[in-house]
Amino acid sequence: MIKIGDYVARKSHRLDILFKVEEVVKKEGQEIALLRGVDLRLYADAPVNDLQKMTPSEISSYRQNFIRQNSEMLKRIYQRRAKDRDRLLARSRDEGSKIQVEHFEVPGKVLHIDGDKEYLDLCMTTYAQLSIKAHGFFIPEKEQPERIWEYLTKYTPDILVITGHDGLLREKGDFSDLNNYRHSKYFVQTVRKAREFEPGRDDLIIFAGACQSHYEALIEAGANFASSPQRVLIHAFDPVFIVEKIAYSSINEIVSLKDIINNTITGIEGVGGIESRGRFRMGYPKSPY
Repeated sequence: MIKIGDYVARKSHRLDILFKVEEVVKKEGQEIALLRGVDLRLYADAPVNDLQKMTPSEISSYRQNFIRQNSEMLKRIYQRRAKDRDRLLARSRDEGSKIQVEHFEVPGKVLHIDGDKEYLDLCMTTYAQLSIKAHGFFIPEKEQPERIWEYLTKYTPDILVITGHDGLLREKGDFSDLNNYRHSKYFVQTVRKAREFEPGRDDLIIFAGACQSHYEALIEAGANFASSPQRVLIHAFDPVFIVEKIAYSSINEIVSLKDIINNTITGIEGVGGIESRGRFRMGYPKSPY
């Protein structure tokens, strides 16, 4: 028996993705399970008879791989950030500073709106590990367009993340039709609302989308970065890693798109965007108080 809360994989897809069962419904006399990706921002459905319940050891192995990927990415980020900091300080000295004055740092601040509570909690933990000031809120995708102004007004972020779950409703559909996606139209509406609040793409950096989202529509609506150019699945932390690169890149620089995308786990097939300025500022001097 497959029940709500079980960890499963689809036999027809060679057990490639670990899902958690969110709901089981009857459809045309067949039991259909509604599935949420464990580390991929994918919402899917499948016949119950296509599912295989995963063993505790299989779940543990999957989670260990998830943790390993995250740890490797964090290590790369810390190393890159140290090099960037040294470069900024060296440039400051080259500009004529003869006295070494202790500086302070002001990275970009983040508002993260997520349609998945568990993913939001994981992302907030990662923001804290990366020393990024972030406010995060669980808002179902359908409600995001109507509620985004409330949060933008209250928190005035430098960077906005609009994400959750998505997915193509039909495997062989028209990729240009927003109605063929589970939640892309809500992400597009939310981006448009955010751009009404702040039109400048360098004044408010926006990442929008989830697995298989309508990339072109999100960019056209006003997102700086979005998923998914090749309609592939994206990792749960890809939005965070893109945000980190922007939050810790100098406001004087247009950040290399290649560098930003290299900062993700999924890569160029899953995320892309347009040239954007960093949101990091260096301050002098640092107060002793």
